[in-house]
Amino acid sequence: MKIKKGDTVVVTAGSEKGKSGMVTKVDRVNERVVVSGINLKTKSVKSRTEGEKGELKKVEGSLHVSNVMIKDPKTDKPTRVKTVVKDGKKTRVAKSGAEIK
Repeated sequence: MKIKKGDTVVVTAGSEKGKSGMVTKVDRVNERVVVSGINLKTKSVKSRTEGEKGELKKVEGSLHVSNVMIKDPKTDKPTRVKTVVKDGKKTRVAKSGAEIK
């Protein structure tokens, strides 16, 4: 998987198509990512004490990794990523040639 925590990605499929955000969590086993502000779900939370009220919270749902692409640092468009070895270290490079941090 070429997407890591902290990457800025663009959603390429689904109801959130075209939106972008930062990856906050990566699940490598199930090949899913959580993107901040994308795929919000409503979760009901019960009250813990007698006087407290229950509430509805917005929680970010996960997306399959095939539905997101890394945003190119130069053009701000979705791009494919390749790995290049420079000076004995692997670095991720966008299709335009820009290095991804």
